[in-house]
Amino acid sequence: MAQIIKIIDMKRTLYTLCLILMLAPAGLALYNRHIAQREFVILSTNDLHASIKNFPRLATAVKECRDTVATLLVDAGDRWTGNAFVDLAPEPRKPIIDLMNELGYDVVTFGNHEFDGGSGFLRDMLAKQNFQTVCANIEVFEGDFPQVPPYVIMEVNGARIGIAGAVTNYANGYPDGKAESFVGLRFPDPQQRAVEVAAEMKGKCDVAVLLSHMGWVKDMEMAAENDGYDLIISGHTHVLADTLVNRTVIGQTRKNLIAVGTTTIKMKGRKVESVVYKNHLLTEFEPDSLFASRVAEIMADPHLNEAVGENAEPLDHVGLGKMQASIVRGAVEAEVGFYHFGGVRLAELPAGAVSRATLFDLEPFFSTVASMRMTPAQMRKMIISKFNDTGNVKESHRVDLYSTTPYSIIVDARGEAIDVRFPALKEGRRYKVAMCNYIAETYKDIDAEDKLIHDNILVLDECIDFFAKNSPVRLSSAPLQRIVRP
Repeated sequence: MAQIIKIIDMKRTLYTLCLILMLAPAGLALYNRHIAQREFVILSTNDLHASIKNFPRLATAVKECRDTVATLLVDAGDRWTGNAFVDLAPEPRKPIIDLMNELGYDVVTFGNHEFDGGSGFLRDMLAKQNFQTVCANIEVFEGDFPQVPPYVIMEVNGARIGIAGAVTNYANGYPDGKAESFVGLRFPDPQQRAVEVAAEMKGKCDVAVLLSHMGWVKDMEMAAENDGYDLIISGHTHVLADTLVNRTVIGQTRKNLIAVGTTTIKMKGRKVESVVYKNHLLTEFEPDSLFASRVAEIMADPHLNEAVGENAEPLDHVGLGKMQASIVRGAVEAEVGFYHFGGVRLAELPAGAVSRATLFDLEPFFSTVASMRMTPAQMRKMIISKFNDTGNVKESHRVDLYSTTPYSIIVDARGEAIDVRFPALKEGRRYKVAMCNYIAETYKDIDAEDKLIHDNILVLDECIDFFAKNSPVRLSSAPLQRIVRP
């Protein structure tokens, strides 16, 4: 009996499909809109920072996915700055673009580090990409930088996917970086523009996706107030996480290509039935042999691999921050040195030989040294302002400024800094202070005298010289800064 019912149901289904096709194209449109089952995957990366060592594993993951299901491959910004073999290549930064072209990326947005070489350099790099770039909150008002579209509509397995982009900006009106990197460009509020573009795409697409380099908190803020996106591929804040806010799925793969994000989207007709995001560590995949050979070629530079010195004891992030502060202090014979948390790009430096490439990976920004005269009161103001920063929350409420002089940050019951104590400094006295130009040019509330940016003194060169003259280097990772809570 059950078999007879099954046969009858099959006949009814075939009859329905035949009737729809007989009424084509209207019937076919009806089928696509209400009945067709669709599934596809969006693979995502963010904050690659030129970390190409895991690219062969990414290639395997992408190929396995494409062999199984319709797939898009996207990136949420910061594709370079962080690896000497890419950033100092004969054609600077081009190796990461070549690898992305070969792997077949579909759509990307800008991160702040895309602009590190200046707008002219980025313009030339865009011409070498085989994939599309979208960004809703970039405006060209001067020069020949191309006006990239705010979004694109792509068709995947019969579904229309709208993909928009947005890059962070700060109170100064442009993304994190030097002002001269953004000449001729404006960056309107990324959250506002992302919301506006979601409204523009409505009705044009079945699934709305945002490639966001605004940062995790900004993404969650926007999703809580606006449900225009089904999926946000997040970047900038280097977290490994996924969540659901309102009706929007948000995912981020941390940084340096440790993971790939996989978003499986299932649809019935034009309606999204489910959006499931998951991070997969790339250690789960074997390296692709072709891409492994390509990466080995890129990383074979003998000059960059040459050892310039030796490190006697392992140094963690704190120890490296102290070292950088000491190096900039020594470069201009200052009395106090500062270096910022985000400028220390290695988590650790093991004992043993230290190569040029390693030191570039520690300081990949071509930072220069700045010097000025400051009293403890002026240093205190700078530190408190950074600690309590509400504009760039990922860098706030932590020890952000490593220093050669000990200090304690005193916080209140709310966790806000209210004082900084310097046991080794004399109040009222002016000290010669050194730091990198990034701190001097972008941190708020720096009241100082005799401020100079020494463009001829590269921090990287000073690091190389430090190891060449002092090896084996013997430093401690014991912190000189601490937070005192009530």
